[in-house]
Amino acid sequence: MTHPAIFDKLWTLYSSQNPGSRRVHELLSAEGETIINDHVAFRTFDYPQINIDVMAREFLAGGYVYKGDYHFEEKKLYAKHFEHAVDPHAPRVFISQLLTSEFSPFLQQAIRNWVSSIPDANLESPGLIYSGNLSGLPSFEHFEYLRKESEYAAWLYVNGFRANHFTVSVNSLKKYDSIEKVNAFLKQHGFRMNDAGGEIQGSPGELLEQSSIKAGMVETQFAEGLFEVPGCYYEFAKRYPDSDGKLYSGFIAKSADKIFQSTDYYKQ
Repeated sequence: MTHPAIFDKLWTLYSSQNPGSRRVHELLSAEGETIINDHVAFRTFDYPQINIDVMAREFLAGGYVYKGDYHFEEKKLYAKHFEHAVDPHAPRVFISQLLTSEFSPFLQQAIRNWVSSIPDANLESPGLIYSGNLSGLPSFEHFEYLRKESEYAAWLYVNGFRANHFTVSVNSLKKYDSIEKVNAFLKQHGFRMNDAGGEIQGSPGELLEQSSIKAGMVETQFAEGLFEVPGCYYEFAKRYPDSDGKLYSGFIAKSADKIFQSTDYYKQ
């Protein structure tokens, strides 16, 4: 499968579950903007059956190569990013995993049960990244317990394997050519921004600025009934040239740390 087909399928699933993100895309398009995808991100746990390297298989087979890694000590996460070896216009891929051994016995057991419930056929499938939650009906009680330790773990427990977010390249926008303009436009249309540590992460001096909307709340079936929990979100990134005049292509851990909080549970 070529990389455009991968991202088309991921976008279809992502935008159908997250109407808010689809609306952002439609609003910017209606303003005459051409939307280029800067990167797509995924979440997983550090179990060998589903870790970063397993999640990256589909991309590596499609011509992607490893470019860098990142550590998030506070959230107990590790991540890698990948870029296409020959196509500079292909979206970057960012995959993170929770370091489960650094959490409580309850969380470790809950995630061990979750992973062991995934059918072997799915674990071996190249389509794992599109598969959603493969571990049966989640428990809202477990979701709430997991949230106390890690919003990341709780989100993944419910949502499973899917694109956690797509990212608009602000460099490709004409009318809304700064993060400030994008944020003001979104707030004007009623979107709630992730303001953890401020609405804008990074700076021109760091060669990358980012912002994101809060994930929309999605009505989800749990064992105990229907509850609204955070789905996925949309991010916005502006990259700046380095001393050689080449746009910075990596990520900044301290900025990404706050962007992760776009999926934190909140009351509407």
